[in-house]
Amino acid sequence: MFTGIIETLGVIQEIKKEKNNVHITINASITSELKIDQSVAHNGVCLTVVAINDTFYTVTAIAETIKKTNLSDWKVGDSINLERAMKLGDRLDGHIVQGHVDQTGTCITAEQTNGSWLYTFEYEENWNNITIEKGSITVNGVSLTVVNSKKNQFSVAIIPYTYEHTNFKTFEVGTKINLEFDVIGKYVSRLYANK
Repeated sequence: MFTGIIETLGVIQEIKKEKNNVHITINASITSELKIDQSVAHNGVCLTVVAINDTFYTVTAIAETIKKTNLSDWKVGDSINLERAMKLGDRLDGHIVQGHVDQTGTCITAEQTNGSWLYTFEYEENWNNITIEKGSITVNGVSLTVVNSKKNQFSVAIIPYTYEHTNFKTFEVGTKINLEFDVIGKYVSRLYANK
């Protein structure tokens, strides 16, 4: 489990394909604190650490993960939002995030608004996922509050701190992002879908 509060950015150093799997090596300031078998959220995707070497660590993604996320768009040199799993007893500053991406979305607007930024994202509606006005959403692993919730579209406001300390600063129109919908919203949408 995660909270959607990004700890740091990592930089992709190597991407290696092996059959249907992809091994990704990342350089990050938190590497010295990681252990083999530990779960880390990468742009909201929960991946297991399989190797550690100096300031670099490696995770492996399987075909299902690659298919459901924006991982296939990752390139060497990309900055990735990183968060380690939460500890029991810690404050839950964001919201409950599983690290299981529901689907991808696309940035359709990115605008600066008097010291902050407003991003609008669109997603395919055939997955029965919904956003709720002032509810929670995870975009590339970042816990955010939904504004302007519409059918298959929503916006988020980004404060300067989040802009500087996440990969939101790299987003532009057309950027594909990972979405994990709020577990409460998912529950509600499935209730309505089954009626």
